[in-house]
Amino acid sequence: MQSARRIKYTIILVVILASGLGLLASTQTWYTVHLTGAANHPSPLVVPGSTAAPALTALSLAGLAVAGALAISGRIARVIVGILAVVLGGCVVLSAVLAMANPDASASSVVTTATGIAGDTSVTHLIARADATVWPVAALLAGVVVGLAGLTALITTRRWPGASRRYQAARFAPAPERAAPENPRDAAIDKWDDLSRGDDPTR
Repeated sequence: MQSARRIKYTIILVVILASGLGLLASTQTWYTVHLTGAANHPSPLVVPGSTAAPALTALSLAGLAVAGALAISGRIARVIVGILAVVLGGCVVLSAVLAMANPDASASSVVTTATGIAGDTSVTHLIARADATVWPVAALLAGVVVGLAGLTALITTRRWPGASRRYQAARFAPAPERAAPENPRDAAIDKWDDLSRGDDPTR
């Protein structure tokens, strides 16, 4: 039981850390772009992860939500959440790979904002080189880890302890029926009837 609980919380912690790494990567510089003389812009341009891989922030936040769902879900729900974690990890990997495969396209919007020149071909001609940082690789690794954690959750879910009672649906029992309160006026009439029959209601 202790080993199953340890597996559960280890997987949840791994998903949280990997998703946090992906979220951090989205805020960091992925490329430093140097333009040609034709751009008339001598200073290099900085391309953040949120621009190079626009979906990364949302995917990382979804990963944090998946970690929370794994903590409270039952066995059947864990299977669904585990599949979702695998899909999320794959999407993060794909987002990072696309950005790494074509740095010019990733920097396109930044170059256009700085120079006013649009169009993929025109922008590509303005870029002399794009120096990558480690953050695209960090995002890629984060996606791989989230996907593997989801796969591990699917494999080990039968061994996990059940969800805490605090997260189970509440059950309400019907309240016992209560006798209707006696009408004071009816009670007074009954006492007068008792007196008319010769009975003393005070006894």
